[in-house]
Amino acid sequence: MKCGAVRSLRAAWSAGELPLEQEDLAALDEGSGIPGRPARPELVSPLEVKHRSMGTPEGRAALIHALAHIEFNAINLALDAVWRFPGMPRDFYADWMQVADEEAYHFSLLADHLKTLGYAYGDFTAHNALWDMAESTKGDVLARIALVPRTLEARGLDAAPPVRAKLAQAGDLAAAEILDIIMRDEVGHVLIGNRWFNWLCEQRQLDPVATFAQLCLRHKAPPLRGPFNLEARRAAGFSDEEMLMFTDLSR
Repeated sequence: MKCGAVRSLRAAWSAGELPLEQEDLAALDEGSGIPGRPARPELVSPLEVKHRSMGTPEGRAALIHALAHIEFNAINLALDAVWRFPGMPRDFYADWMQVADEEAYHFSLLADHLKTLGYAYGDFTAHNALWDMAESTKGDVLARIALVPRTLEARGLDAAPPVRAKLAQAGDLAAAEILDIIMRDEVGHVLIGNRWFNWLCEQRQLDPVATFAQLCLRHKAPPLRGPFNLEARRAAGFSDEEMLMFTDLSR
């Protein structure tokens, strides 16, 4: 239901049926600040999420479930960026509406595949680290863009190839093909993050590299650790200076 609603929302936006005026954004009631989500999965500390062997069907299902949970949170993150931050150019909202639509598609692919393995979304525990960072950065669009798409989602560019290889080695070629689709789209999502981060730094007359480092410290972002998918990160718009840093950290 949520994914269908997101896709309908994006279609209405694209057709010009959904005006988004700045006064409407500013007047929105934040409420609890927690987006709609099902009663399950049970959310626990990242340390409490049970790790299962990829050598078992249950272990592969748990991995698919973890990926689906990431995509579910990514829907909420994209839509939160649309309504939380007024005063941005119209293209900003169009970009994050597109991201929400694509994340909903990814979640649907993974949730449907999970059913073929005999499980459903919510059957395993999950953690809330992605949304925790959204809460930490809700007061500043620059921090949000720096630390969600450019940091947490960019880590997915590094993690996806080895995960895909494990799934293919385990014989789950359908899951491996889904990872190919997600990887293709996620490069574009991180590229959107980089574009708006650099635009915001230019507007505020800030140095992007120094500003990113400061925001990481202020919000206690996970430290950058290799190996990095340098090809994907370059395609996603990281600067030459940042690429040199990733190369150094990979050594």
